[in-house]
Order: sequence, then structure tokens, then C-alpha cells
Amino acid sequence: MKKQYLIFCFISFLNMAAQDHFSGVNMSNRVGLLNASINPAELSNLSSKYEVNLFSTSINVANDKIGFSDIVNGENIEDLLFKGNDPVNMRVDAEIYGPGFAMRLDKWAFGITTKATAKLNLIDIDPKLADAINSDNIVGSSTISNDYNQRLNGTSWGEVGFSLARNLFENETHKFNAGATLKLLFPGSYTNLGVDKFQGTINNIAAEAYLNNTQANINIAYSGNFKDGFTDFSNYSESVFGKINGVAADFGVNYLWKDKDSYKIKAGLAVRNIGGMTFEDEANSSTDYALNIQSTPANPNGLALSQFQDAKNLQEVETILQNDGYLTKTESSKSFKVNLPAVFSAYADIKVVPKFFVALYTQQKLGDDTKDNQITTQNVVSVTPRFSLKNFEVYSSWASNEISGTTGGLGFRVYGFYMGSSSVVTALTSDTKQADFYIGYRLGLK
Repeated sequence: MKKQYLIFCFISFLNMAAQDHFSGVNMSNRVGLLNASINPAELSNLSSKYEVNLFSTSINVANDKIGFSDIVNGENIEDLLFKGNDPVNMRVDAEIYGPGFAMRLDKWAFGITTKATAKLNLIDIDPKLADAINSDNIVGSSTISNDYNQRLNGTSWGEVGFSLARNLFENETHKFNAGATLKLLFPGSYTNLGVDKFQGTINNIAAEAYLNNTQANINIAYSGNFKDGFTDFSNYSESVFGKINGVAADFGVNYLWKDKDSYKIKAGLAVRNIGGMTFEDEANSSTDYALNIQSTPANPNGLALSQFQDAKNLQEVETILQNDGYLTKTESSKSFKVNLPAVFSAYADIKVVPKFFVALYTQQKLGDDTKDNQITTQNVVSVTPRFSLKNFEVYSSWASNEISGTTGGLGFRVYGFYMGSSSVVTALTSDTKQADFYIGYRLGLK
């Protein structure tokens, strides 16, 4: 397969920009729609009667192979990506919030949001197989055997969310809220290559890499602009919002132990992104295959991997394997459903001394990233100390991420403007494997 298929996300985004979007500001004392994005019950704690979101953008990159210093030092990214025997994992995603509005009315609160999301992921890619496809210098032979599903996946979609929250109980000391968000989903583009339970041998014959004695279960799916390839990020921007064809929901509860200034402790629980969307179009394709590569009179050495180096999209990969007679179709559909990255989250924001808070947050995924119809995310645990005034906040978020390990960053808010990164500190002081950046502006109206 073409080299960009395996390094596209890192090359495209690392220098621009972690999977915990808007880390720090989403726990702000100045409660708004971003707080409600991690728990809809937070709408009952709106800092102003009316909230208007003008724009918010967050770009995130995480991987488990390449550090920030490798980029600065000009290391060969491809060599580092496929080095060693551990599977390659990479997550790249962006969230763009458009116009949004929220309001409090007695014990009720209401909100509407618009959002576009784009994701590109490498999931458990075997470095030996990837290196064989992309390298011209294969030496000797090697046997590959794994019992997991290697995936190359890209997705874009739009959302319109309708949120409702209610104060259930409140006195001078305690406050309990509950909330829910219903999301209408607009599937845009999708592509997936899943190679499950791969068993095979790579041989170097006359300076050519061949794959032989190979079995695997393969899923090839594409829809929207991604049927023409997804190495160009413009494929997302051109078709983020399709037709409405899916729903999802968030549910949450929230508790405040109040004091005269704000609160001593604020805590919440939420489940988010419960649901999915369906891609339907005559040009779509989602097909399951049984892959079987053996020596034949026409191809005595097996499959020549160099055929994939110029492939520009999954249709070309599919055609190569079909023409060589290595694929047996087991199931095919023009319509297929994918599941959003459902997560459980919990948090507690604790006042240590007046104006100084520490927020604890965890996000744990509920879906199985190895499933071909699952959009992925990663588990995160973070700690964010924050100095907070009415119109100014500064915070430093520190996290342990499933893919990229430990990260630390900085951010600030001045009135309604905010900007930050949850990895800029570790990018400057250590060999972080994550990079991100966010910026936005919102208005609170009394």
C-alpha cells in the first residue's frame, strides 16, 4: 500500500498540533457549553443565564512510536514508525464546534450545539508487515502471526445536539443535577481496512518482497470522499456533513458541595456517544473477505508486495487482491452502520484554597477498537491544577494516555477567549508522543 497510508496522520498534523479535547478549559469555573460536552448535567451550572458559543477548534495527535524530539532532530519517521515488534498505534482527530446556544430557566437548562468531527487512526498495525509493504530493502524471510485485528480507519461526521438539564435538589450546601443530550448525526465519509488474525510468511526473492502461505479475515469499507483515498485531509472538510442518518445520546449527573464563592467540590459522572450512524449510498461498499495466498503456477512466489506501493485508495488494494485470486467474498453491503466512540467519564473539581482548584478526570472507552464498525478513542486519566478568577484562568493539565503515555500542558482563559495545549510542556521538556492545540471564543449574557 502507498506509504502515505501508514504515516498520513502523523506527517499531516504533528507539527500543527491528546484525545482529551479542550483539556483544562472544559473544567473551567466559568461553566458553559464546553463543560456540558463532558456532562450535559453541567448546563444547570451555567455561569450566565445565556451562553453563546461562537467557535471552538481542537486538533489532537497521539502515537506510541514517535517522540517530539525525533521530529525536531530530523529522524526518518517511517523507519521509527515500523521499528521493533510492538504494534503501531496512532490516533489523530479534530473537533470543530460551530454556533451554539444555552440558557437557564428556573430549574431547567437548555442547549443546542453544532459540531464537526474528523478522525484518522492506525490500530495495532504489525510493523513487520507494514515495513515489508513500504520497504525496498527486505532481507531474508520472516513469519508473521497475530491474533488481533489490524485496522486503518478514517471517519468524518457532523452533529447537532439538543441538551436538557434539570436541578433535582438544592439547598444552601448541596446541589444535584441531571442532564441528557440527543445528537442527530450526519455521516460524511468513512473508510476501513481491517486485517484480522493474520498468518503469513514474507520472503525476499531477487530483491522483491513476497507474501506467501497466508490467511486472514479482511474487511474493506469506504464511503463518501474516502472511496478516492484519505491521505488528503481536504476529504474531511469537503464532506463532513452528509444527510442525517443516525442518533446518539449523552447522559450525566452532577453534584456540588457549595460555599459562598462557588463550591468546595464539584463532581460528575457521564456516559457519552451511545449510538451510531449508517452510511447509505450506491457508491458505498463494505465487504468481508477470506484472504488466502498460496503459490500458483502464475505466481510461484506468492503475492508481490510492491504492487501496493502505488495504491491510492482501498478500491485499488481490493482490485489487486481480487485480480490475483486471493480474496473470497463472504459478505457485502452498500449500507453499513458504525458505532460512535462511547465513553464513561468521571471527574471531581476540588477547591484547595480560594481561587485555586485541582480537577481530577478519567475517560474510559466502552467500545471495542478491534471491531471493524467501531470508531476509536483512547483511555485518559488527567490532573489539572487551576488558578481561577472571574474573568481569568490559567491551568496546567497533566495526563496519562493509553496510546501516548504521560503529557503535560498549559492553557488560559481571558473573559470568553481561551487557548491551550495539554502537551506543550512535555513537548518542550521531554520526548512526548503527543501533540495538540485548541482555541475558541464564547459569550456569556446575563
